Amino acid sequence: MDVAEKAQTIEAKIKQAAERSGRSAEQIQVVAVTKYVSNERAIEAVQAGYRHLGENRLEGLLEKQEYLQGKATWHFIGSLQSRKVKDVINKIDYLHSLDRISLAKEIQKRAEKKVRCFIQVNVSGEGQKHGIEPEKVLDFIEQLSKYDKIVIEGLMTMAPNTKDEEIIRKCFHDLAQIQNQIHTRQMPNAPCKELSMGMSNDYEIAIEEGSTFIRIGTALVGE
Repeated sequence: MDVAEKAQTIEAKIKQAAERSGRSAEQIQVVAVTKYVSNERAIEAVQAGYRHLGENRLEGLLEKQEYLQGKATWHFIGSLQSRKVKDVINKIDYLHSLDRISLAKEIQKRAEKKVRCFIQVNVSGEGQKHGIEPEKVLDFIEQLSKYDKIVIEGLMTMAPNTKDEEIIRKCFHDLAQIQNQIHTRQMPNAPCKELSMGMSNDYEIAIEEGSTFIRIGTALVGE
């Protein structure tokens, strides 16, 4: 199945999930995760209407940027090592994985413009996952206020890899609660209007719980 056909299925599911939660599909931004696929497959995604693309390695990012020649908005969705910041940060539009002060310091030092960041939160508490603990998010944002190159666009999480929808839903619900608390504080460095949550296997639940950015790879562009 080509990307355009897969996109029709995904868009229908997004619309239904949005309607179930009293929202509009227009409120949800799909990030097509092209990190494992060819340049040709990435251009198929762009031709199908997806202009927001997600990569998690510098090499893949640079290669696809050269191939696509300005046709996309770029999201870095993987963990970013501090030593790679200088190579990545001025080539992306969004970073989905800010989770430590050492990374923030390096962004501040290297960024040529303000960087829209999502704080990665480990809501599920799984040891193998990156992200800060939910109860430390507010303190972390306050620490970030001294770095004027960083704008906290929102929060990001990954739900556990489980078939149990209630566990997944609780993870997304809990992040939405934290995001709302921060947004209502109207902190200058942290508008925090967005939620980056939901992937190929759980994006419908994420939308129902308030996600505004969903990161879809396999279901859209294949393995």
